[in-house]
Amino acid sequence: MIFRLAMKNILGAGLRTWLNIFILSLSYFVIIALQGLYVGWQDDASREMKNWDFAGGQYWQETYDPYDPFTLEESHATIPEDLQKLIANGEAISILFSPATIYTDGRMRNIVLKGIEPSQNLIELPTNFLTDSDGEINCIIGSGFADNLNIKEGDYIVLRWRDKNGTYDACDLKVAHIFSTTVITVESNQVWISLSILQEMLGLPNEGTIITVKDEKYKKEFFSWQHKDLDFLLLDLTKMIKAKTIGSSIMYMLMLFLAMLAIFDTQVLSIFRRRKEMGTMMALGMTRLKIIQLFTLEGVLHAVLAILMGAVYGIPLLSHFEKVGMKIGMDAKEWGLSGLDDALYPVYGWKLVFGTIVLVLIIVTIVSFLPTRKIAKLKPTDALRGKMTK
Repeated sequence: MIFRLAMKNILGAGLRTWLNIFILSLSYFVIIALQGLYVGWQDDASREMKNWDFAGGQYWQETYDPYDPFTLEESHATIPEDLQKLIANGEAISILFSPATIYTDGRMRNIVLKGIEPSQNLIELPTNFLTDSDGEINCIIGSGFADNLNIKEGDYIVLRWRDKNGTYDACDLKVAHIFSTTVITVESNQVWISLSILQEMLGLPNEGTIITVKDEKYKKEFFSWQHKDLDFLLLDLTKMIKAKTIGSSIMYMLMLFLAMLAIFDTQVLSIFRRRKEMGTMMALGMTRLKIIQLFTLEGVLHAVLAILMGAVYGIPLLSHFEKVGMKIGMDAKEWGLSGLDDALYPVYGWKLVFGTIVLVLIIVTIVSFLPTRKIAKLKPTDALRGKMTK
């Protein structure tokens, strides 16, 4: 009886009820849409960074610090025998880093010169273009970096480097291929050449800076080499997504505040206008607890109907964005964020949808209950005369 009476009351309120339901459904939609966008971005970025850079984890030479370019000259060591066996079996690759300078189109640019085995297939970097041809040294660079320097495939750039003894040397590099990726860590200010050539140029045979392994479970420790698992390597991405998620929660709170304020005002107004109705129900034997349940249920039904209304327009829209993605509207590389492509593909898991529904239902229940506390002090005689008990 209470449920039927609650439905009759909120539907009888007409336009006011449907406006409240629409605002609340919009809150559901915005929260799920934005959270799904961040989840999709994180999933896509993590997958791309694994495919292009981290694979199953890495070993770093102990002095290597990606945030300190001054460590690059000293960040190299002989590859341990166990890791050499993994490299020989195709289960790991060695990468050697060195600071260098390139000269192109009359400009000088400091870069990180990276050497990698051309025949590797552990990461998606197109290293097969690094094979020597006609005595020339081939290199590959990212499309964003190439556009910044106005470099095209087949162009030559002058490279200057310093070997382990501090002796400067220079040579020409041929841009054999320009690859496109959303992973900034393999593209920004970087030039890739063959590992054996770079080892010969620096005078560092059988040495590397990082070792990328295929199997995430391979975590054996080595002297002067530090193992870095995927949780560590993806930590910057995780923290960035978390920070943006927290920032977007301000919008969630604003929308929920508007929806909750509308429901709270509706409940207060309903209690004030329906005093005689409450007095009549109490006179007929309905307890104060049942009346409180009635008015609280009316508020909760707003959230339930909002779920149904949100499903009507939300499911088609969210399904569409999940298939075609959400266009950013500009060159994603200008943002300088890994994994950010021209379109983001949201991911809507059941935990996200169910969690959002439960959260809003709990908040609506609390907001609906708060105004009804005054009913606990209401006297039937005062209610029948249209008064509120003080």
